Amino acid sequence: MRPRDYAVDANRKINWKVFLTIWPYLLEYRARIAIALACLVLSKGASVAGPFLLKDIVDGLSGENASNFLIVPVALIIAYGFARLSMILLGEIRDTVFGRVTERAMRRIGLKVFMHVHGLDLDFHLNRRTGGLSRDIERGTSGINFLMRFFVFNIAPTLIEIALVISLLFYNYGITFAAITLISVVLYVAFSMVTTDWRTRFVREAAQADSQASTISIDSLLNYETVKYFTNEDYEANRYDKSLQKWEQAKRKNRLSLLSLNTGQALIITVAMTIMMWLAAQRVTEGSMTIGDFVLINAFMMQLFIPLNFLGFVYREIKGSMANIENMFALMDLSSSVDDASNASELRITQGAISFNKVSFHYRPDRPILKNLSFNIQPGEKVAIVGASGAGKSTLVKLLFRFYDPNQGSILIDGQDINQVSQHSLRQAIGIVPQDTVLFNQSIFENIRYGNPEATDSEVLEAIKLAHLESFIAELPDGSDTIVGERGLKLSGGEKQRVAIARTILKRPPILVFDEATSSLDSKSERSILSALQEISQGHTSMVIAHRLSTIVDADRIIVMDHGAIVEQGSHDELLGHRGRYFELWTAQLREHT
Repeated sequence: MRPRDYAVDANRKINWKVFLTIWPYLLEYRARIAIALACLVLSKGASVAGPFLLKDIVDGLSGENASNFLIVPVALIIAYGFARLSMILLGEIRDTVFGRVTERAMRRIGLKVFMHVHGLDLDFHLNRRTGGLSRDIERGTSGINFLMRFFVFNIAPTLIEIALVISLLFYNYGITFAAITLISVVLYVAFSMVTTDWRTRFVREAAQADSQASTISIDSLLNYETVKYFTNEDYEANRYDKSLQKWEQAKRKNRLSLLSLNTGQALIITVAMTIMMWLAAQRVTEGSMTIGDFVLINAFMMQLFIPLNFLGFVYREIKGSMANIENMFALMDLSSSVDDASNASELRITQGAISFNKVSFHYRPDRPILKNLSFNIQPGEKVAIVGASGAGKSTLVKLLFRFYDPNQGSILIDGQDINQVSQHSLRQAIGIVPQDTVLFNQSIFENIRYGNPEATDSEVLEAIKLAHLESFIAELPDGSDTIVGERGLKLSGGEKQRVAIARTILKRPPILVFDEATSSLDSKSERSILSALQEISQGHTSMVIAHRLSTIVDADRIIVMDHGAIVEQGSHDELLGHRGRYFELWTAQLREHT
């Protein structure tokens, strides 16, 4: 089940256990954490010392002490400046030292999630939503950065400062000043949290409206030609404007709710400071406090409430960050249904013989795909597998690559059960030219090198030659440096197939699989691709999944499948002579071609 999104669950409570999940990744830099915390405490000490120095400066400049200006106040002013400078420098050192800790934690966690997702089975990736998955990973790692930085640089310092200020006010001026400060802080925090929770739905509505507007605009621009064909520019503009209207209304609600939050916070601050100033002024007139004490209390209150001004924002973001981190770690909790055995060995290819023994498989129990299927492919033999759509041909490829495990039976390569060898060594031994070749948005040269990232340039050029790509590449302005576009959309089907063949040549696997490699090509492209396939498959064990029967007439053996079972097998001429299922398929395709 996909992890929940905090934006959908606005009332979700903060799970403080998230810190326990992150903590192991931070322990690598214990010394840096200790230095950052020391700088944090010293910085807050300097911050709290500032108002006391300011008090002494004011007292030194007032009344009969004013004549000593060159002795006491100047020294205090220098000390006050040093305290302010120390507070800033210690804060910068803390940020720099702790920044390395969060960045390394983000890197390690991000890499671990990336590798974990690649390790999940094919079923997960067929059902995933790529955008949502990418968002969960990105928001999760960003959430760790935000959570650590704001907790260490905002929440923790503020809590330390509140505790120091209340303690000092109680010690120097009695319980009244300390109690007023504590009550105002508690009211401020409680109001900010409650109001922020109420505001979350307006923030969510604005985000959803913004996403909807973005979706409509991108969808319309991607289908630019269709819009022009049907002269629907005004229709698209009206659709986009309606979504923008929803965004405008949502932003208005968001702005008004922010006004309520800021007004309430300002009211609490103003009332608290007014009461504190009034009490301090009374004490000054009574003579029990000096003007410097009055200034100190005012400075403390100002200093205390400035970081609290961001509490609503910080609380909302921390709540979201924790939810995002939970979503990411929930993704980490997912396990693959196809795992290496605990004692998995490396696959050793000696001849390349493949054996399917009584293999049964289903994606759903009520819809069997393969039924007690058995066949062998001898070393160096080229075996074609044919049948109508839904017969289970491509499922054989997925089972051979161990994207899924059979429900019953076993698959052996040179006598080794593929369930008992590592998936990496298994897939390393098999090369495939798929029906739909997907390329990375890089150059043709680098896409071919993907077959063997360690290959030299000369080896890549040799693969290009063997795949008959030289003449095509020579016609391109940028040659092999031509960027193929996302998923290779700048190349035709035949050109992509040749790149796939070159990749496989570069990989040099002992076993080759061709999964309907020419099904989407025209006759001319098909002939040239078939020629290349015949060249690279010589001396290799080959399994060919074919739709066009004309492409596999030279196969050593043809296996005919129907509804997950083998109904015939033999050479092309033998099967035509039997006038069975293969003969029917051949005749039907011949009639279509004619």
